Amino acid sequence: MKVREIGAAIEKIAPLKLAQDWDNVGLLVGDLEKNVKNVLLTIDVTGDVVAEARRLKTDLIISYHPVIWDGLKKITSDGPEVVVYELIRSGIAVFSMHTALDSAVGGVNDGLAEIVGIRDGKPIGDYADNPAGDNYKLVTFIPIESVAEVSNAILAAGAGAIGNYSHCGFAVGGIGTFLPLQGARPAVGKKGRLEHVSEVRFETIVPAEKLEGVIAAMKRAHPYETPAFDCFKLYDGQNRFGLGRIGRLAQPLRVRQIVERIKKHTGAKAIGIIGDEKRLVKRAAVCAGSCGKIINLVIAAKADLYLTGELKHHQALAAQEAGLTCICLSHSVSERFILRKLAKQLQSQTKQITIKISKKDTDPFRWKNL
Repeated sequence: MKVREIGAAIEKIAPLKLAQDWDNVGLLVGDLEKNVKNVLLTIDVTGDVVAEARRLKTDLIISYHPVIWDGLKKITSDGPEVVVYELIRSGIAVFSMHTALDSAVGGVNDGLAEIVGIRDGKPIGDYADNPAGDNYKLVTFIPIESVAEVSNAILAAGAGAIGNYSHCGFAVGGIGTFLPLQGARPAVGKKGRLEHVSEVRFETIVPAEKLEGVIAAMKRAHPYETPAFDCFKLYDGQNRFGLGRIGRLAQPLRVRQIVERIKKHTGAKAIGIIGDEKRLVKRAAVCAGSCGKIINLVIAAKADLYLTGELKHHQALAAQEAGLTCICLSHSVSERFILRKLAKQLQSQTKQITIKISKKDTDPFRWKNL
């Protein structure tokens, strides 16, 4: 397979449009047309991971965190970007997912929500556009005798689909008025005379990528020289994409029970905890990695528990003062568990390549008792 084809498989799991504006995702090193036999999954691309990739004859590294964050002025063997230098020298491509995988359905945050026991969790903030694109409401006004011709043209061009239904629309009658001026060529009425015409207001839904074609089809079929129509961008408050998840637990659990679930599914060896360790948790929130700013939304939503990777000191104090129990796993520990699921998802789409999870990708912190 080529890198381009694997990238398309990744897009089905975590569309890159879901990534935050500040993020750097997609193919960051390498050639889209490179042939790939061996893939290595990792959270971070470190020197040890690159050395491991060379030993495994890896063609492509799929990383969670971007290997390149900011613009590079130089890439040398003894500079701070030596990892990028070694990747290029070794011919290893890198594709990064990061916040696209955070926001994706079934991604990192949905995984954390499942561990905690949240049912029907909703994104908390930092919302991203729907990767399927926006929907618009198209409204036009048609003389009664032309309703079937114009509405059929609109629907045939791709409008009117809602879920498992097609040809969805609404029509209501009324009186349209217009005064043809000099230079007009009216299909109905005469220049200089105010007309009153029995019309139907027809409206339907149109996906963004089909809007231009639908409007063109409407104009071709419409008998008026200058059809009147409106387009409204629709707001979808139900199917939002963003960081974190919040919701009620399927079954209330004590903090210690949630900690045991975290330990089992993430392999965490230690946690940082703020607040009441004995409370009964009915409503919880999660956010992988560093989601400190979101904690204000969690506090406002009156959650009992917040699971994340790390918090800054003032954020931890805010949680403590608000009576919010917080569990911090360490940044990458809150993310690394998803690699197993990601490997299975990718392998089901790319059976002709070998996918391995890095053994050298580890939390940079070593937690010790003093």
